Amino acid sequence: MSAPVRRILVGVAIIAVLAGLEFGFESLIEDSSIRQLLMLAGIYVMVSVSLNVINGMAGQFSIGHAGFVGVGAYASAVLASHFGEWLDGETSFVNSLFVVPACMLFGGGLAALFGFLVGLPSLRLRGDYLAIVTLGFAEIFRLVIAGARLDATSGFSGLVASLGGQNGYTGTAGQGVPLFAGPFWVFGTALLMTIATWRMKFSGWGRALRALRADEIAASAVGVDPTRYKVTSFVLAAFGAGIAGALWATMHDGLGLVQPDQFNFQFSFDAITMVILGGSGSVIGAVVGGLFVTFTVKLIELAQGFEVVKDLQAAHPWLDLNALRMIVYAIVLIALMILRPEGLFGEREPFQKCKRDEADDEAAKTRAAA
Repeated sequence: MSAPVRRILVGVAIIAVLAGLEFGFESLIEDSSIRQLLMLAGIYVMVSVSLNVINGMAGQFSIGHAGFVGVGAYASAVLASHFGEWLDGETSFVNSLFVVPACMLFGGGLAALFGFLVGLPSLRLRGDYLAIVTLGFAEIFRLVIAGARLDATSGFSGLVASLGGQNGYTGTAGQGVPLFAGPFWVFGTALLMTIATWRMKFSGWGRALRALRADEIAASAVGVDPTRYKVTSFVLAAFGAGIAGALWATMHDGLGLVQPDQFNFQFSFDAITMVILGGSGSVIGAVVGGLFVTFTVKLIELAQGFEVVKDLQAAHPWLDLNALRMIVYAIVLIALMILRPEGLFGEREPFQKCKRDEADDEAAKTRAAA
């Protein structure tokens, strides 16, 4: 069987599985909280692999990824609410075929625009300075919405007030954001984004990014434009984050609510943890990190319902498992920096490298031997 035919058959099989999940997910998993957890895992994988483009491949330290996810979430929520009003609240799969792609493009495109506006002037900075700029963007975005005057009706203040302020955005009629995005869209987009990031890593573009990360001066000397590659990568990472936010705001079994506090610094810290834990630059590592963080959060939520934990919290009111999670993450990251600073996988992938990489390695060995 030829490679093109095999790829087509694999693609058809994947689409069939995703369609089966779309229509049989509720029958397969009756607990809505578990369904929500699994789809949230897909969202976190998208957040992780998109951040890995700029933090892992390009070697730039961005800690404001939550802002781009928030831009995509709010943009998608507003657009989906208007679509829902036009469609009389019908969120069938047929309607999702044009609503969800429109929401993803709108949310991702708006996030990419903000990524360009933030990235163009700030990516000339490095290290801590870049981190401060990106964190500042995320906090400005969150606080502008959270501090909105809800009595404003016109101009920019009225536009921001329509997003609900600290209470959150619940749709045009205040009855919740329509939830169009089912497993077909969430899992399918997570898979596509992972494959696209994988292909980018082993493309000429990815090699240029890794060259810039290793030695920017040497890469510039051989014709790699640092500003162009960094800004474009920042825009692509923001676009991926916007798509993740767009699906988060409209996914099945979601809350139908988008609040500014969902995109605080803790979310950005979680995203960084996903990338560093799996290994900066490793696509599969980013996926593993996203799954780890998602299920860790859920395990802590479940633990808070245990009688033993409730008794401990009653005896010690200061005990906060959510705060403890941040301490555990910090300990894990410190241990990784000491024992395995490159993360679980490092920059490597746990699968066989492509033939081109093998050829490059052999060529490098031949030059070294000569």
